[in-house]
Amino acid sequence: MRRLILWGVALCLLALAPLFLRSYTLYILSLAGVYVIATLGLNLLTGYAGQLSIGHAGFLAIGAYTSALLVARLGLPFWLSIPLAGLLTGLTGFILLVPALRLTAIYLAIATLGFGAAVAEILPRWTALTGGYQGMKVPKAVLFGLALDSDVKLYYLTLSIVIVMLLLARNIVDSKMGRAFIALRDQERAAQACGISLTRYKAYAFFISAFYTGIAGGLYSFVVGYISPGEFDLAKSLLIFMMMALGGMASLPGSVLGALFLSFLPHWLSGFRGLQQFIYGAALVLVVIFMPYGFWGFVRRWTMPDKLERLPRPLRAVVEFVRG
Repeated sequence: MRRLILWGVALCLLALAPLFLRSYTLYILSLAGVYVIATLGLNLLTGYAGQLSIGHAGFLAIGAYTSALLVARLGLPFWLSIPLAGLLTGLTGFILLVPALRLTAIYLAIATLGFGAAVAEILPRWTALTGGYQGMKVPKAVLFGLALDSDVKLYYLTLSIVIVMLLLARNIVDSKMGRAFIALRDQERAAQACGISLTRYKAYAFFISAFYTGIAGGLYSFVVGYISPGEFDLAKSLLIFMMMALGGMASLPGSVLGALFLSFLPHWLSGFRGLQQFIYGAALVLVVIFMPYGFWGFVRRWTMPDKLERLPRPLRAVVEFVRG
């Protein structure tokens, strides 16, 4: 009951955010929401299913261009372009199933890296479709006759999609499929001996992960309003991976925390000219050293009974309320 109250309070605060936040902050929150969805997808694949991937910017690009082209070239409604972009990207994820069945660990990571690099090379050369290096302007999103032409409207749209995707991810993790992912991650041969199909569940993992990232890419194109090939390079793949790692692998709340932290960190450091990259790198190193299991792992560690007694009384009361 207490957790429901806590979630209700959090949702109310998020719903009221446009009343006390600037338009630019809402824009950054919308971008953070996009990365939350992409990080959830990567976490389901890597954190839960144990399939290492560092090429998710390729999926993000496919989703972004697919959604934008469906609206700009074919005139499809915005609300239909997002799920179609997710489905097409999910089907593309099956491409990585072939190396996933034969490769493990670092070799699979290299294969996914190659996939991301291939997409980044194709986009600028397919000028007739993508606009090449000049990129393409994305039409304004229109939802059932309502033009989403402001940061406030796009914020509410992003928030709604993030909530839906979080609930879906929770259901996946708590289902038979989620338990199969964890079994294959921890003991692949033992899981197969128990009747869990390696091919089937790896296919599910890659499809779901690519689907999530495709949804994020489609939403990204409308939030930003302009897309170009340079936005979907290796740095973007590493950014999504770092969001997952810093937030906490195999943790849905960690995906949210990691995406929010790395979305806002560059803007918090914008006043440190000349030292921004140094502070950014140092902050990441410190987080990795002192929080090896990510933000959510750190939170869980300090809410264990033996750690709880060390906290100040007011903070301990808050933690006990959250834990119920």
